[in-house]
Amino acid sequence: MSMNQILSGMDISASGLTGERLRLEVAANNIANQGSTRTAQGGPYQRQQVTFSSAMDQIMTAGGKMSRHGRGATEGLKGVTVMGISSDMTPGASIHDPGHPDADATGHVQQSNVNLPHEMVDLVTASRAYEANLKSLETFRQMAEQALSLLRGSR
Repeated sequence: MSMNQILSGMDISASGLTGERLRLEVAANNIANQGSTRTAQGGPYQRQQVTFSSAMDQIMTAGGKMSRHGRGATEGLKGVTVMGISSDMTPGASIHDPGHPDADATGHVQQSNVNLPHEMVDLVTASRAYEANLKSLETFRQMAEQALSLLRGSR
């Protein structure tokens, strides 16, 4: 394994760390706003979700096809990128509470669409993915240290 492959592996793990950290933050924000019935945009809080995409080192050829410059199948991998954070537009529950300041004419209040068990599962899976990327990054660091140690010893 070359030093470039080790560094590329570290970049992939680092992109995973960044993406999962954002996913943790979004899930925590969803939980914090679970009871919000009014936002600055009007209406109840809408659950947010992170969209990822795999990043590839590719270019367009003259014919419009993707090319990897003749490299191996895994050398073009560059980790993940965050495509964006979007709102889940699924409507939340409506409860009858005529005394609530956000109640409509019939006395119903539209609730947030945040589902606490779903957010907890997101937190756990994002946390585990973060830990896995961290372990991978640590492994790549150890490999780089060993490679440098071998190079120093061969002089």
